[in-house]
Amino acid sequence: MGTAGQTVIWILAVCLGLCLTAFAVGTAWFLLQWRKMDRILDSFQRSSPDGERRDMPVDVDIQETRESRIVSQLRRIVTDARFREEQAVGEKDQIMELLSDLSHQLKTPLANIVMDTELLQDPAIGGDGDKRREFLLHVKSQADKMQWLMASLLKASRLENGMIRFPVEAAGIKETIARSLGHVYGQAAAKDIALAVEEFQDFNLIHNPKWTAEALANILENAIKYSPRHSSIHVSVTRLDLYTKITIADEGIGISEKEYNLIFKRFYRSGTVEQQEGSGLGLYLAQLIVQQEKGYITVASRVGQGSRFSLFLLNA
Repeated sequence: MGTAGQTVIWILAVCLGLCLTAFAVGTAWFLLQWRKMDRILDSFQRSSPDGERRDMPVDVDIQETRESRIVSQLRRIVTDARFREEQAVGEKDQIMELLSDLSHQLKTPLANIVMDTELLQDPAIGGDGDKRREFLLHVKSQADKMQWLMASLLKASRLENGMIRFPVEAAGIKETIARSLGHVYGQAAAKDIALAVEEFQDFNLIHNPKWTAEALANILENAIKYSPRHSSIHVSVTRLDLYTKITIADEGIGISEKEYNLIFKRFYRSGTVEQQEGSGLGLYLAQLIVQQEKGYITVASRVGQGSRFSLFLLNA
């Protein structure tokens, strides 16, 4: 073989060696990066015993190159996937809790409707017009109660989860209070309860008139429900530096101090009022509404000496 042929063979051998070297280096680099990616994914997948996510391992050296951009994108994808998974689990738990609450609350009125319907099928009762009307009215009242419960619970759930967002503005509070009193005037009149409002100068507060009137009406309904006949409920307004306090004072059965925080929980009802009509949603809804307006509600009471609920709203 001539010198030229040996030269060609030598060049080909060198090229082949370089190719094999480049291939080996490239493979090693790829495997190294793969291991890094695998360790990063594994660090996201695992959770520490206390539930905290583990961050990227400290010995993973990510340079500011294309590699770092890939890792950053991968981190965002995994984090987003985990967030969506947790969100789905949370929503599922909330739905299960909502269904459980509905089932528990609707059980009694539904049983009453079934019982009344069965009684109406009795020929002895079905032929009596007065009895028939009485049972039909009771069926309607129970159906109305079920409808109100479902609507109120759905509203509370949507407020709690931020699905309902209402605008707040600087608006006069006097008209809002008047609207809330109008909602409960009939209930107060039925028990001969006097609604007294101390005279005050109107001024603007940060609130939503419609929703705040509903919150105040819920507190007023609570006061009327647990106050004796021929008593009175007083509404007063006190302007403070940052907030304005709207106080509703009744002469009802009162609340023990240990129940101050419990009464604002969903469906909570004190053992002293279990036999009275109620759902345990009124104060819970009122608090959710006022919290969206950056306000708050407090209570001061003594058993047998009435209660004072104070609603605080931001001054304009």
